[in-house]
Amino acid sequence: MDVLKKTLTEGISALGLNVSEAQSDLLLKYVALLYKWNKAYNLTAIRDPEAMITRHILDSLSIAPYISAKRCLDVGTGAGLPGIPLAILFPDKQFGLLDSNGKKTRFLIEAQMQLKLTNISVHTARVEQFQSDVLFDGILSRAFASLLDMVNGCQSLLSPEGKLYAMKGVFPEGELSQLPKHFIVEHSHVLSVPAVDEARHLLVLSRH
Repeated sequence: MDVLKKTLTEGISALGLNVSEAQSDLLLKYVALLYKWNKAYNLTAIRDPEAMITRHILDSLSIAPYISAKRCLDVGTGAGLPGIPLAILFPDKQFGLLDSNGKKTRFLIEAQMQLKLTNISVHTARVEQFQSDVLFDGILSRAFASLLDMVNGCQSLLSPEGKLYAMKGVFPEGELSQLPKHFIVEHSHVLSVPAVDEARHLLVLSRH
């Protein structure tokens, strides 16, 4: 556990984030839950807890400085990424966690109870079928195949001034030309994730 705590603490420091001891403990507890449930439920291909910290927790937290939205929906959240780490970091923001896989959402409900996170809600549905009484001012995803798919799948859930936050690996040059005319890339951020030497980008899209 000391190794995991050290990896997390050094990573958070490298990202320049302000994280309390209690929040760090919650992040470590989440990794322990993910590691335990992953054996039976196959929630992630990453099996090593230390790799979970770099590739899941720190990767998720790397977008934190750019999230201005207060009410967010994490689409295709899987094991709760990036939604749960961000919900731990931002207790004043609300996060809906959406996934169509019942096994994964069962894990999310367990994580919500164990971590006592009152600012998340869990939804089992495909994004095309999901309906919400209130629109979201931020929709996040690490999972969408393309920016076009993300716009088409999410625009009905997005408030008029809301933003789409698309987490990508290499900069998706080819996908930009497919974007519908009523959406623009407002910002593109190059992300640097500690101990991960692959390309990472965050694209922030809004209505034109």
